[in-house]
Amino acid sequence: MSKSNTIAPRDTAARNFGTVLKELDWRRYVIYIGFVVVFIFFAILLRDQGFLSPNNLLNIFRQTATITVIAVGMTYVIACAEIDLSVGSVAGLSSVCTAMALSQFGLVPGILAGLAVGLVVGSINGALVSLLGIPSFLVTLGMLGIAVGVAQWITASAPQPILNDTFNTLFGSGNFGPVPGLVVWSAIFVAIGAVVLNRTRFGRQVLATGGNRNAADFTGINTKRIKFQVLLISAVAASVAGMLYAGRLQSGRFQWGSGDELSAIAAVILGGTSLFGGFGSIIGTLFGALLIGLINNGLILAGLDSSQQQVVRGAIIILAVAMARKK
Repeated sequence: MSKSNTIAPRDTAARNFGTVLKELDWRRYVIYIGFVVVFIFFAILLRDQGFLSPNNLLNIFRQTATITVIAVGMTYVIACAEIDLSVGSVAGLSSVCTAMALSQFGLVPGILAGLAVGLVVGSINGALVSLLGIPSFLVTLGMLGIAVGVAQWITASAPQPILNDTFNTLFGSGNFGPVPGLVVWSAIFVAIGAVVLNRTRFGRQVLATGGNRNAADFTGINTKRIKFQVLLISAVAASVAGMLYAGRLQSGRFQWGSGDELSAIAAVILGGTSLFGGFGSIIGTLFGALLIGLINNGLILAGLDSSQQQVVRGAIIILAVAMARKK
């Protein structure tokens, strides 16, 4: 075999490899690369502050569980090219309604009261967006203020203690074997959310509606119903997160969940979901939430005060928006 014949296949393979590298969408994997880089950075910087201790690593999962639950619902909304700014206030309202119902009527009515908050708020948001055509940004921004005001009004701004040990064990403060209950709840939401989005007809319709609503309409998808459903899912997920707050902190307060809408949106966008709709990744959302929790935990161990932490969180939001791109 001649020398030229030996080199030619190598050149072809090199060209093919170069083509693959050019076509590979590296942005889709940025969250995983960033997570590893940040983890290694804090592991080296904070090795003497106990960053790598099992208790601290488990705390990161605990602290991000509620954001993860909210962000799973938010993934559906953003993948559908909508937005939900009311999730944090819905969590707070759910926590106080759950606490008040628990004290008056018991365990099951308390849980149903918390879920009812999500069902009612999600139905209102969904109806206003899908039936009246009001932009979801405006609807959910208004609902944010309404939910906070109602929660503060019915409690007179006072915390509502939860003395039901069964509820507290199931929703946040207990363990399922060696695994914290909060971690189990977030794992359940991530698993169900990923399967439904990636493996079901509903998930495909959500992505199609977000990618091109007109094309989705022509293919027979009821895009109004899809928009209604994703906003309902988001609100119900937020109401469950509110109950997790209530169980972990053993009280309901209108402040629980304040600002979580920003963290959830950042987690979703950092996880690879397109801000313009048409693509969503639940697993990416999980890593986005964990990355935010990792950074928060590292900043606390590094001794930064709350104002400095806010600056870093704001930078994360900007980074998340900068990484958003249309598929």
